[in-house]
Amino acid sequence: MQNLSGIEDITTHEYLAFTLGSEEYGIDILKVQEIRGYEVVTRIANAPAFMKGVINLRGIIVPVVDMRIKFALGDVVYDQFTVVIILNISGRIVGMVVDSVSDVTTLKSDQIRPAPEMGTTFSTDFLIGLGTIEERMLILVDIDRLMLSPEMGLVENS
Repeated sequence: MQNLSGIEDITTHEYLAFTLGSEEYGIDILKVQEIRGYEVVTRIANAPAFMKGVINLRGIIVPVVDMRIKFALGDVVYDQFTVVIILNISGRIVGMVVDSVSDVTTLKSDQIRPAPEMGTTFSTDFLIGLGTIEERMLILVDIDRLMLSPEMGLVENS
């Protein structure tokens, strides 16, 4: 795509890369407030299994979702690499437990492919696409759409 001056217009976006099981995912870095080591959370009675509980983050009560449980990605093991990504989703602070974070990756628009339609544990409604960097592939997640979805139960549906 070229702009009016004839120079190619290549938009870039930065994604925080993280792992869940054997797959690597990416979310918009602008949604990330901070990354913390995993700490014990306060359980909430009758919450779904993927809702680990809440933490007190400098006076803010933050719900924490374990994405490995949410997407049924096998046995959940908490180790020194397990982290909580603190997200700011439409003004709502939410924690997301992942196996590990690797880096921040810059992708140009031509490096992002549409997500194929297939029966995965991850609904393609929540995917932006697949980011490709040489032999590496990142599953790009629309974290706003996922966290604000009714099935997550993190926001009141009006």
